[in-house]
Order: sequence, then structure tokens, then C-alpha cells
Amino acid sequence: MKQATNTILMVRPIHFRMNEQTAVNNYYQKVMAELLPQTVNAKAQQEFDTYVNKLRGIGVQVIVVQDTEEFDTPDSIFPNNWVSFHENGDVGLYPMFAENRRLERSEDILEAVENSGFTINNIIDYTDAEDEHVFLEGTGSIVLDRVNRKAYCALSPRADEDLFIEFCEDFEYLPVIFNANQTVNGERKAIYHTNVMMCIGETFAVICLSCIDDKKERRNVIGHLKEDGKDIIDITEAQVNNFAGNMLQVKGANDIGYLIMSQAAYDSLTKNQIETLEKHTQILSSSLDTIEACGGGSARCMMAEVFLPKA
Repeated sequence: MKQATNTILMVRPIHFRMNEQTAVNNYYQKVMAELLPQTVNAKAQQEFDTYVNKLRGIGVQVIVVQDTEEFDTPDSIFPNNWVSFHENGDVGLYPMFAENRRLERSEDILEAVENSGFTINNIIDYTDAEDEHVFLEGTGSIVLDRVNRKAYCALSPRADEDLFIEFCEDFEYLPVIFNANQTVNGERKAIYHTNVMMCIGETFAVICLSCIDDKKERRNVIGHLKEDGKDIIDITEAQVNNFAGNMLQVKGANDIGYLIMSQAAYDSLTKNQIETLEKHTQILSSSLDTIEACGGGSARCMMAEVFLPKA
């Protein structure tokens, strides 16, 4: 088992904009009213291409699939929410909160991964849960410690507890369940995805502990991370608002670990936090300003990790 992979899947957007269907509970999204829709998409494509080139530059294998004109899919740039790829050849397909995000799921994308030399043995499909208005948005809702077989999940309208437990049984993970909140106009509201406030690397964890309001739940999460020897880097809610929780460790050339994040996330970190992280891994950042503002997601959301066996 490994925690970080050398291969990721990314989807290049064609209709990128602020998705009105996800904005109801993603409080990080903003309307860029001053920009024409095609300008927003062009800027997102530019950020995407720069990001892919940086990843390839450090030796990460990036499978890029171009989104199609067929459907209106403003969030297709975030494939990690609808699919996950596992070392035993299993693929998870997930139920999505927003109806227009369900159109992102595509056989063609799975084929593109297979055509890149990987084997899919088995598809575990949870998407029927959409009929019951039950959702679990992939590795957005679930942060995996693949080595220690623990799955962390902050419950929200997009992360159902029962379905999460079913996932853990199917994929053989121990569930670690909690509630994570952010302050929106003076009110505490559920953070829409766990991976906005938490990231697990090989030897460290970045997490906003102050988002977990319940002290018992917070102690439980800390206990699990410490038990598994993770160096905990605690970030603030202001840093979460700059997507400092939305990071992912990947493997570059020569099996070197890199923690991938946006420029905004990097700029929000303190000198101490950066020094602590650099004891564990190298850091790579890229500007994702348009994608973060309109999409309400960042560097981690754009990468679906491929752990599948080679064909």
C-alpha cells in the first residue's frame, strides 16, 4: 500500500464557470460578474494548462482528458468527486449533489485511464443513491489514509454517514466521522467537502482543527492521526478560506514526494508551517485564482489519483 501516487487524472474544462447548483452549500464560490463567461473559461484553461505542465515538469504522469461540448458541465475540472481509483483495481463511482455534476461521469474517461496502461477490475457504483437524495462525493467527501486503512469524513449535505460507512465496508477502511464547520455571515455551517479542511500525506497531516467544533470529535481525529505517526500541521479557518487544506501529496520523478497546492494556499501559510512541511516533502504551487473563485475548489479537487495496477 502507498499513500501517494505518481499518476493522476485531470479533466480540461470547456464550460467552466460558477456552478449555481453547487453554490447553495459551497460558500467558497464567487461570481466574477466583471468577466464574460468565455473569459472565465479561457482563464481557467490557462491555469489548468500551466498546472499540468508544472506537474509533468516534476515527473508526475498526468492523464489529461478534454471535456466535451456534449453536456453543460461547469465543474468537470474536479473529477475526484465522482471517481476514485484503487490499488486492487477497484473503481468507485459516487452520487453527486448537483444534478449537472452527474453528467461528468463518463465511460470515455475510464477508457482513457485504461488506454494509459492501467487495469480496472471492478466498478463499485454508489450512484443509485442519488434517487434517494443521498450523496457521497468521492475523495472530496472522503480523505483516505491508504496505508493505515482509515477514511476521514466530515458529514455535510454532500457526505452521508450511512453511505460513507458502506464505502468503508466495501473498500476495507476504518471510518473516522466528524462534523466540520465554517463561519458564514456569523453562522456556523457545514464545510461542503472534507478535503477543503484536511489533507493526509505519508508522514504528516494538514488539518484545520478549529473547524471541528465538537471537542470529543476533535480529540478523536487527533488521536487517530497521532496513533498513525502523523505530524499534525494545524491551519486556521482563514487559511482554509485560501484553500490551504486542499492539498495533495503526489510522487514525482525518482519517487520524490511533492505536496501540491495553489499559490493562494502557499501564500497563506506561515514560515513555520512551510518549514515543517518541507521536513516531510517538497512543495509545488501554481496559481489557480479563477478556478478557486468560481469553482470553490482548488489544487486537490482537480486531481483524481490513479492507484490502479498496470496492465
